Amino acid sequence: MKYLKELLSLVKRNIRDYGMYIALFVIMITFTVLTDGLFLSSRNISNLLDSAGYIAVLAVGVMLVIVIRHIDLSIGFLAGFLGAVAAILMVNYGMPIYVVIPIILFLGICAGSVTGFLVAKIGIPAFVATLAGWLIYRGAILLATEKTGTIIIDNETFNAIGNGYIPAIMEVAGLHFLSLILGVLGILFYIYSAITNRHKKIKYNFEVVSKPIFVVQLAFMSVVIGYITWLLAGYNGFSWTVVIILAVVFIYHFITTKTVIGRHIYAVGSNPEAAHLTGISVSKITFLVFGSMGMLSALSGILFTSRLQSATTTAGTLFELDAIAAAFVGGVSAHGGVGKVTGALIGAIVMATLTNGMNLMGVGIAPQYMIRGGVLALAVIFDVMTRRQRG
Repeated sequence: MKYLKELLSLVKRNIRDYGMYIALFVIMITFTVLTDGLFLSSRNISNLLDSAGYIAVLAVGVMLVIVIRHIDLSIGFLAGFLGAVAAILMVNYGMPIYVVIPIILFLGICAGSVTGFLVAKIGIPAFVATLAGWLIYRGAILLATEKTGTIIIDNETFNAIGNGYIPAIMEVAGLHFLSLILGVLGILFYIYSAITNRHKKIKYNFEVVSKPIFVVQLAFMSVVIGYITWLLAGYNGFSWTVVIILAVVFIYHFITTKTVIGRHIYAVGSNPEAAHLTGISVSKITFLVFGSMGMLSALSGILFTSRLQSATTTAGTLFELDAIAAAFVGGVSAHGGVGKVTGALIGAIVMATLTNGMNLMGVGIAPQYMIRGGVLALAVIFDVMTRRQRG
């Protein structure tokens, strides 16, 4: 009973962090029951994660933009446009993929930096600056694809980014062996990181949960990671899209939690004036975050274009709204200063899960938009309510 009370108290104190995980769990169980288990099939989970890839990457970037109290509406069509540029460079100019990808990422950084300059140095509101970018990149996509409407890409290496899987090496009981190894390594890394962080907190006299609760946390997360790995290994294993998502989340999680830049980003988001008075360059942080957003937009465009194996005139449509919705569902605060990279990933998976589950059930597109809008509204209401409770 003592440990149960502690667990409930822990969830209550960290409801913003745990709420999205609970919501994802409930949604997945609901769809599993309603689809007679089809939702949790290995193939469907693999497709779900792959379909969430380009939005998850955008959600990580836009989460940071919202953390510093700004918004970026241009990211969807920027992703679509840069995906079209990648297609043109490979199809029309015969450039190899190892040259194209760095070029596209660099162009993304440049585009994001221009937005950052307009916002940080010129003082244009981010909404206006990025709305201008939305219009510009929308027109740029139409220009890039005006001759054919669709640019078909036959580069197998490029297309494998969005549709391929890591090599199996061998199979064990019909399971993808390399994916199993990566899953085990992931569990060990998680356990090591959790224990290390716990020891650091104890060393500096920070409050930590009791050992039994800590062990339960480790066991629960290890089971989740292991189960997802087992599901994916039962199909084709980890896709390159999933590997890229995990790499982005790992890098940005490290930056936001372990570096000075990360601390400055949250300081600016919490109180720009106070951050400026402590010597933090608010304009540099703003410039950096928007530049990062541009790079992630480029990566999102690469993922989407390679998944479609083509560039189309409609690429990028509503990407920005899906990414912003994912960020809010993942726990970022509309007031700035609060948000996690892992939360953005979970938010993207929640939104993709809703779409995937409703598609399996044959729900029409109109109710889907209404339900996803309702989920977004609930996420923002949840944010407002938790802020009031803390206040």
